[in-house]
Amino acid sequence: MNTSRIWLWAITVALGGFLFGFDTAVISGAEGAIQAEWGLSDLAIGQAVAMALYGTIIGALFGGIPADAFGRRTTLYGIGVLYLISAAGSAVATDVVMLDIFRFIGGLGVGASSVVAPMYITEVAPASHRGRLVAAFQFNLVLGILVAYFSNYLISLFSEGINWRLMLGMEVLPALAFLALLFKVPRSPRWLVTKANNSTEALAVLEMVDPTTARAELAAIQASNDTAETVAFGSFLTKKYRKPIIYAFLFALFNQISGINAVIYYAPRIFESAGLGQESALLSTAGIGVINVLFTVLGMILIDRSGRKNLMYIGSIGYIISLGAVAWAFFSGNLSGVIVPIWLFVFIASHAIGQGAVIWVFLSEIFGNEVRSLGASLGSTTHWIFAALIGGNFPVLASTFGTGPIFAFFAVCMVGQLLFVHFVMPETKGVDLEALQKQLEG
Repeated sequence: MNTSRIWLWAITVALGGFLFGFDTAVISGAEGAIQAEWGLSDLAIGQAVAMALYGTIIGALFGGIPADAFGRRTTLYGIGVLYLISAAGSAVATDVVMLDIFRFIGGLGVGASSVVAPMYITEVAPASHRGRLVAAFQFNLVLGILVAYFSNYLISLFSEGINWRLMLGMEVLPALAFLALLFKVPRSPRWLVTKANNSTEALAVLEMVDPTTARAELAAIQASNDTAETVAFGSFLTKKYRKPIIYAFLFALFNQISGINAVIYYAPRIFESAGLGQESALLSTAGIGVINVLFTVLGMILIDRSGRKNLMYIGSIGYIISLGAVAWAFFSGNLSGVIVPIWLFVFIASHAIGQGAVIWVFLSEIFGNEVRSLGASLGSTTHWIFAALIGGNFPVLASTFGTGPIFAFFAVCMVGQLLFVHFVMPETKGVDLEALQKQLEG
């Protein structure tokens, strides 16, 4: 098996995740300055932040269509262009409407990337390495978040005030790198068989992965394709796909009602409400990025060894403890020192090793070849709808109800996730995609 080549492809495609993470987090350091410069209300700045999330809903909902019609790789090119346009346009925005438009465009790229990149990696990865390879997308995502946080912090140190235009414009550089590196990536062998009817090129790609198993794997893909029917969206929502649909919906729902995007988008605001100064809040936010990366790496190491469910147990229990502690700190008024930052670090670590490491792997595994794009779109769309609801309304909810009740709500929701993991979630570690399809479809 040519492991180094597979990793090169996975990391290149996963740069879409880096842009995803950077685009998601960079607004956290800029939103306060934008609100002050343009005199925006809490509702208006919340909607400016959420505008990218509204774009992600559309991108996730329809991202599977060009991925099926034109291929995973070609769609990734388009996603890179969307990121590039969004970064450049946001940096030169003259008013909040213009900023909203370009952030929406970036959101389209984020949503489509969350569907297409994990799908591509899943389709080229051997079963024994699939968890780690797809988790490379999540690693790049959290690395993008970390780089955005540090970029914001450094810009705040060396600029007079908060130079939010430079913060948002920095995304141009990784977008250009992503577009350049995609030329080294082949087309997905499963897409070539199931959508392009090109078994010759598919075999060539599989031989680059592992020449000893290429023909057997091609035969399995062809056999699965021969018995599959073209599935319209109406047919997708039937009893046959009920199990993976339920799993995808609940998994994506729990991901967001953990409060993860509220913390990612508004970490400086939360830290300031806990008594930290502006510069300390930005530095603490960078600390969140570091913890996120370190525990994502740990999750990548463990996901193909310990399995998906064990990581979700760890993450769910960590969620409940850390979110409960943050809620208690705000309820009790015990906000001195580093109480809130420490527990938010625990929260991020729990997310990174659990939901963060598993979500894109799990969503891309549980659907068969003929409906993978529809299933991935369903899971990602659910994810982004709830991200938009929470991210867009967090400032208003925090000012109306207070921070403590919000974090208490998140903690209660994570008790529900723990029950889902224990009683409902299947283990997918090490199972071939075609075998998993037979197992999960009715």
